[in-house]
Amino acid sequence: MKRKDILGIKDLNKTELNEILTVADGMRNMLDRGERSTELRNRNVATLFYENSTRTRNSFELAAKNLGATTTSLSVATSSVQKGESLIDTGKTLDALGTDVMIIRHPVAGAPRLLADNVTASVLNAGDGINEHPSQALLDVLTAKRRFGGLAGLKVVIVGDIYHSRVARSDTLCFTRLGATVTLCGPCSLLPDGIESMGATVEPDLRKAVVGANIVMPLRIQRERMEGAFLPSVEEYHNYYGVTDEIVSLADDAAIVMHPAPINRGAEITGDVADGYKSVIQEQVKNGVAVRMALLSLLVQCRINK
Repeated sequence: MKRKDILGIKDLNKTELNEILTVADGMRNMLDRGERSTELRNRNVATLFYENSTRTRNSFELAAKNLGATTTSLSVATSSVQKGESLIDTGKTLDALGTDVMIIRHPVAGAPRLLADNVTASVLNAGDGINEHPSQALLDVLTAKRRFGGLAGLKVVIVGDIYHSRVARSDTLCFTRLGATVTLCGPCSLLPDGIESMGATVEPDLRKAVVGANIVMPLRIQRERMEGAFLPSVEEYHNYYGVTDEIVSLADDAAIVMHPAPINRGAEITGDVADGYKSVIQEQVKNGVAVRMALLSLLVQCRINK
C-alpha cells in the first residue's frame, strides 16, 4: 500500500483492502500469542477525538502502544479548541511536535480530509459525521473472514438507522468490494435516498431481509444526529426492527450477529441476542485492535519508504 492517509473505504481498492486484512490477521495472531512489537518505536501517534468514544479511541491507543509508539491524546474539552483554535491550526501544531500519525474523529463529514490536506503527518479517519468509519468496516470484515474463511457469497444484513450511520456506509462498500452481498433494512425514514448506488439492496421488511443471512448487524439509533421526528417511539421501532432470537432464527443456521456498539439493549437488539452464542461482538472488539495495528503499521511503512 502506498498512501499517506486512510480516510475512507471508498478510496481503497480490493488489493489494498486484502493487504490490510492480511496484515491485520497476522497482528491478531500475534496478540493471541501475547506478543507485542517495537515496530513503531520512536514514532509518535496522536488521537484527536471531537466526539465521545470508548471502543475506537481506546482501541487505537492500545494498537499504537502494542507497536511501541508514543501516544498523545488530545482532550478537546481542555485544549485550545475551546479557545477557538481551528482544526488546521491544531493539526499544524501537532505536525510541529513531530507527530507521525493523527487519528481523528469529528462530527463534520470531511474533516479528516481537510486535516490530511494541511498536515505532513499521516491521517487516519476514526469516523466523520455520517460519512465513513473505515477501521470499523475493516474489523467487521476481518471478523467475518476469520469466522467463514472468506467473504465471497456471504449475505450481510445491516438493520436500523442507516441514514445516520457511517458504519453502514463503510461496511457496505467494504463487504461488497470483497464479494459479499449487503441488504440494508430499516424504516423508510431512516433509509437515505440513493443508498443502493453503494452496491446494497434495500428491504424494509426485517423478516424478509434476514432469511438466509450469514451476518445480521443491528445498528444503534443515533438520536444525537436526529434533528427531526424519524421514529414514533423506541418501543415501536423495537417491535418492527429489533433483532430478537426469533429474527435470528430466520437467518442461516450458522449465522453470526455483529454490532458496532455501543449497544442499546431492548432497542435495536435484545440482551439474549447480544450475549448469545451467535454473537461475535466481543470478537469484533479484539479484531479492532489488530486492524488498527495494521493500519498504523502500513501507514508508517509508507512514510519510511516514500
